[in-house]
Amino acid sequence: MGEFSKVEIDGHLMIVTLNRPEVYNACHPPASIELGDVFEEFDNNPDLWVAIVTGAGDKAFCAGNDLKYHAEMRAKTGQRPNHGPGGFGGITKRYDSVKPVIAAVNGVAMGGGFEIALACDIIIASDKARFALPEPRVGLTAGAAGMQRLSRSIPLKQAMGMMLTGRHVPAAEGYDLGFVTAVVEHDKLMEEAKRWAGLILECSPMSIRATKQVVMRSLDVPSLEVAVKNDRYPAQIALMNSEDTIEGPKAFAEKRKPDWKGR
Repeated sequence: MGEFSKVEIDGHLMIVTLNRPEVYNACHPPASIELGDVFEEFDNNPDLWVAIVTGAGDKAFCAGNDLKYHAEMRAKTGQRPNHGPGGFGGITKRYDSVKPVIAAVNGVAMGGGFEIALACDIIIASDKARFALPEPRVGLTAGAAGMQRLSRSIPLKQAMGMMLTGRHVPAAEGYDLGFVTAVVEHDKLMEEAKRWAGLILECSPMSIRATKQVVMRSLDVPSLEVAVKNDRYPAQIALMNSEDTIEGPKAFAEKRKPDWKGR
């Protein structure tokens, strides 16, 4: 248990809970820096293969930037508060992370809260969840990569319709637009997020990391042929040299579950 977060370990799964329910789990720099340390441990610990991030309480995943703290710090120092090297929520600047992260969105995900969810690979939403990038309404922009990630996740005109109005989007519409992976009843949210994590854990963690890295880095390459031939995929090379790439076909031939090593 950290000061602003809670971490649970269940085998190869790490569950991270944003734990500031008194402010709807809004993040200020101390919380982001603490969460950055959590995700750094996740990335570097070979025994952790999948993470779920959610919010404490029953109303909010994360209400975004703690604007009261933000205003006080700007007035005191004249500078924007720094959320640390991991970015907002400790995750929005982790561009090279190859391990999968699932957002279990249990309520409002506004501004930076939505940006945390967009930084995850899969978004499982409660039917009570709502999403928005309302920063223009308070003289800001979605500077934690929300503008870039949302416009790459759904059709441009739909993304602009959200960002230029700051409107709230319910979970069902988020699913229709394409940035939500699945919507479930509120009280079944964590069960569903863990089910998705379990499906990922059935796969080779080396294959999962290679898949994530190739997909994300290929987004930078306009040519399909160049993207396929690209040699900037070290996780793919690591997979081909791993024990897992031998164990998988062997287990299939022997009609048994594979014993993944993750190396």
